Amino acid sequence: MASDSQERRPRLRIDIITLFPEYFAFPLKVGPVRRAIEHGTLEVNLLDLRSFADSPKEVDDYPYGGGAGMVLKPEPIVRAIESVHTPESLVILFSPQGERLNHERVKDLAGRRHLILICGRYKGVDERVRRWVDLEISIGDYVLSGGEPAALVLLDAVARWLPDSLGDKDSALTDSFETGLLDAPLYTRPPEFRGLKVPEVLRSGNHAEIRRWRRKQALLRTLLRRPDLLETQPLSEEDQRLLQEALEEFQQASGEEPRPKEEGP
Repeated sequence: MASDSQERRPRLRIDIITLFPEYFAFPLKVGPVRRAIEHGTLEVNLLDLRSFADSPKEVDDYPYGGGAGMVLKPEPIVRAIESVHTPESLVILFSPQGERLNHERVKDLAGRRHLILICGRYKGVDERVRRWVDLEISIGDYVLSGGEPAALVLLDAVARWLPDSLGDKDSALTDSFETGLLDAPLYTRPPEFRGLKVPEVLRSGNHAEIRRWRRKQALLRTLLRRPDLLETQPLSEEDQRLLQEALEEFQQASGEEPRPKEEGP
């Protein structure tokens, strides 16, 4: 039988090492993150990197060899890691060198017991810190001012997979990427807005036809907007028929040959 302390233990604990704990003040109070914290399935702790330095100003220094910018020193970061590290910990550094965060990795992280997130700043962190890092993650090929926005992306994505974080517990199961495809188009009231009508099938009450329509639209949308996802997604004979129907309907409605959307506006 589990002890009281074990029963109260959150499913996932996340410690975030950052120079700017205040960055997280509001995001922790909204959405799935807030609900997961309130229901006790998620615990988030903010570790102010300055409190692990010899003095509040000794968190960064000039790079050896010269060059622009400052580099975060190894001592405060490693002290922060060691202050909370357990055998269950996974230490994550946000870095452009890291693996691209995707749906499968998010689900994997949601199943862990303890994550330690390192938010870099300035030019980056001292290379020696990587000896204490288990995983490096990137959220895209662009530059941010620090790792805090990336930490929020991961935090929100992971929280959605924790119990009691969503108003509808089945919502995450129908999200884009969960089935390997983008989600079908979504509509709500009113039934007509400025001449644009909700597809009749969605108002028909015929649940079998609604499921068929949504699958068809998900296949078409994925082909046109993220064809790379279909390269690794095995399609059943029924899916192939639905996609062919969707392509024919698209061509008939638009008068154009369907083709994948090019990048950019």
